[in-house]
Amino acid sequence: MRKLMIAVGGAAVLAAPMVHADVIGLGANVSYWDSDLSGDVRNDGDVVDVEDDLDLSSDSNANLNAYIEHPIPLLPNVRLNYTKIEQSGRGELTADFDNIPVAVGGTEVQSDLDLTQLDLTLYYEVLDNWANLDLGLTARDLDGELTVQEVAGAAVSETKVDAVIPMGYLAARFDLPFTGVSVGGEANVISFDGDSVYDYNAYGQFEVSLLQLRAGYRQIAIDYEDGDDELDIDLGGPFVSAGLRF
Repeated sequence: MRKLMIAVGGAAVLAAPMVHADVIGLGANVSYWDSDLSGDVRNDGDVVDVEDDLDLSSDSNANLNAYIEHPIPLLPNVRLNYTKIEQSGRGELTADFDNIPVAVGGTEVQSDLDLTQLDLTLYYEVLDNWANLDLGLTARDLDGELTVQEVAGAAVSETKVDAVIPMGYLAARFDLPFTGVSVGGEANVISFDGDSVYDYNAYGQFEVSLLQLRAGYRQIAIDYEDGDDELDIDLGGPFVSAGLRF
């Protein structure tokens, strides 16, 4: 599997004006994401539509996030994010795909998509008042596998991508004074040499004491080629999350 790792935007992040927390801050949350899936998967020149051919149309996925912020100058804050997507479906191929030949009238197949993302983000607080702005860099470990198996036979196809991808990170939040209500968004993006990954969300948040509640919309677009295998898929849908901030 080929690994993509490039340096982007480091100088711009370091050059930005920074503010620091007065004390160490910790936070964590868990999200429930109801996403719809669309797009294509390519294996050695063969193409399959994950929605129309495989019926991998929608599922619910879990997301975990934790961060630490500190008052040490020049040392970045740290955020970890884990997303796991598992989807299954039974569809019908109308054209040959990898090792699976198509019979007259189509071939019924069982498909499973397993996609995990583990992010390590180093970021700085540029603004920290009623308007909050964070800038940084993310290293994303992307691991995806699509297995397609013939229902009435033994033919199996496996399509895999495996990469460590650097991405720019941006997060903004605007607080409504004295209400505990805020709106914001986050984005991780990279586009390089024909490959691209876009991951962004927008949300409304309510905070009371240590508890943070969010609801919003998240979209992920992955167009990544690993040798003869390629994922060109989109996942999008609403999410809700609950977390604690200390």
